[in-house]
Amino acid sequence: MTMPYRQAACLQNLRLRARIIRTVRQFFAENDYLEVETPIRIPAPAPEAHIDAQPSGSWFLQTSPELCMKQLLAAGYPRIFQICKCFRRNERGRRHLPELTLLEWYTSGHGYSDMMTQCEALLTKVTENIGLRDGLCYQGRPIDLSLPWPRMTVAEAFERLAGISAEQAMEENRFEEVLALEIEPRLGVEKPLFLYDYPAACGALARLKPSNRRLAERFELYIGGLELCNAFTELTDVNEQRARFDAARELRRQTGLTVYSMPERFLETLKDMPDAAGNALGIDRLVMLFADTTEIDDVVAFTPEEL
Repeated sequence: MTMPYRQAACLQNLRLRARIIRTVRQFFAENDYLEVETPIRIPAPAPEAHIDAQPSGSWFLQTSPELCMKQLLAAGYPRIFQICKCFRRNERGRRHLPELTLLEWYTSGHGYSDMMTQCEALLTKVTENIGLRDGLCYQGRPIDLSLPWPRMTVAEAFERLAGISAEQAMEENRFEEVLALEIEPRLGVEKPLFLYDYPAACGALARLKPSNRRLAERFELYIGGLELCNAFTELTDVNEQRARFDAARELRRQTGLTVYSMPERFLETLKDMPDAAGNALGIDRLVMLFADTTEIDDVVAFTPEEL
């Protein structure tokens, strides 16, 4: 007896995925963004302490197109986006794949607050095009999509939802644990929510707030407890960025992880990069939301185990 293909059960979700991606491209075209393609195979990823790249010969598969896209900003491209494959080792679970599809875009002359507004406009466009003008239901809970969407600082979220300060969680090396287990499941369950102003140590490539350099101008968007994107005002200070990369490389060395080469070409061009905001949004997660599923396997044509 022939066993049914898993893909047959995913057909409706894959049609939804295609429609969402078409709408994303339409949104950026209508807003004068240039769609770009940058190399997937690169000499070295951005040195970040907790993101592991997949080796490809003596080079690596990109964990994000960020470094190359920022070089395009430095070359004078003011508004760019791309939808591409990214690769991260040791990431597999209900919401994670080692090969993910990422939407990444950058806008010169804007900061992270402007980027929140862009997020609202993009996802409003998507919801309208798939017939969800007023709201959606995710896992049995209605979510109001009317604008504007609320914004909450990380400090407020820790105090209100976890009963511990973000500073204390950082000191106890429990920040990510508390965020993932106690806070994230309660974010964006009634309306989409922007969580912003992360501790400085949690923004490897983000600009620090001029009014409080203990905080990074970074935000994440949550809908139905799902983290959908990671965005920030971009750091353009070459010396500060090099120091952060050095610290991340040292931490990787101390913990026995691969120590990536310093991305010198990126650092050389950073001095010419204009003030800008950038955003990385997970297409797989976005489709999960609109397909009303908690399993990332339900929204992709192939999983690693099927290859």
